[in-house]
Amino acid sequence: MATLARTPAPALGRRQVHAVAACYFVASFAALGLPPYLTSILPELGDTTAHWAGLLYIVPTVFGGLAAPLWGRLADRYGRKRLLLRAQLGLALSFLLAGAADSLPTFTAALVLQGILGGTFAATNGYLAAGLDGTRLSWALTLMQGSARAALVAAPIVVGSLSPWLSPHRQYALLALLPLGAAAMLLALPEPREGIVLPPVRQEETRPGTAQRRLLRELYVFEFAFVFSTVISFPYLIALLGDRISGISPVVSGSLFALPHLCYLLFAAPVHSAFRDRPRLGIALGFTAVAAGLAGHAAAGSLITFTAVRLLLGAGLTLGLVCLSLLAADAVRGRSPGRMFGSLEFVSKGGAVAAGVVAALGNSAFGPTAPVLAGTAVALVTVAAAVHALFSHP
Repeated sequence: MATLARTPAPALGRRQVHAVAACYFVASFAALGLPPYLTSILPELGDTTAHWAGLLYIVPTVFGGLAAPLWGRLADRYGRKRLLLRAQLGLALSFLLAGAADSLPTFTAALVLQGILGGTFAATNGYLAAGLDGTRLSWALTLMQGSARAALVAAPIVVGSLSPWLSPHRQYALLALLPLGAAAMLLALPEPREGIVLPPVRQEETRPGTAQRRLLRELYVFEFAFVFSTVISFPYLIALLGDRISGISPVVSGSLFALPHLCYLLFAAPVHSAFRDRPRLGIALGFTAVAAGLAGHAAAGSLITFTAVRLLLGAGLTLGLVCLSLLAADAVRGRSPGRMFGSLEFVSKGGAVAAGVVAALGNSAFGPTAPVLAGTAVALVTVAAAVHALFSHP
């Protein structure tokens, strides 16, 4: 007999989902826009050569990943809306502390708190999964990724534009207003009710839940590999561009950096429609495009070729992120959403940290080409795993 769990929660409306996406955007804005300026922040705090910039860049990621499973379980127990509010208020507190810090240890403590008290990814997705399911949930998760991509494109530009009047260090305190505003918006949203559902069980499985456990393993493996293979190209892309294209301007470099994320913003909706019923095919194609795009980075030597390989990487980024959202929407059926998305955030953050470490070591030993080659290798291995999953899935 199947175990009873929750009844379907009341569906969230389109306006409510868009409000959550807006909150996710503003929460991501400071978290994504200010770290690229650590090399200008740290000299104000006594680290004149910004020696600790690389380590501090991943501090919020590490502690965010460690804390995410706990916050996810607490959300399932005490309410997703409460924990989503907690995440926004936690970000506001950590940003205020970072903006007021007058020493490197205090600033580091603020970044640790940002990781521990934040966790908006798991909190937001857990909230949505409690009020949506199926295609509506996968589209909402796709929209959240779009919010993060938009913040990744816009935030560094805005922070740079404000820098002549307010240093990036002090902008932390100013941008604390964004998660505070998001928390105020969230107060108007409903708390999905608790109830009972039957976990999905495939009749052909010999034991109940076997298919769902396999699906969850696939999701975690693909998430880790995808984050690793895409994030590994971020830290040293500007250095690679400068090495290959003499006299390239910061504006052009920044545009090339943003290009894959712009691809996602433009094409996520049609990709979601096209691969709604075949996410594994999209994941296999996505990893193939990522592998080809990263390999192209190692060979590109002109503005035209770099534009082409960045667009190819953008195609892979879009296919992978959208189809991972589809897979996550399927995997969460019959599960506690806070717990699953907390674990997924832990896996995602682990992929990002591993990518940062490998990129740093590879760049130090072999130059800026090494990170993209490492990402290519991981993506190629994962293509084989994705193809196996595609043909072995009933």
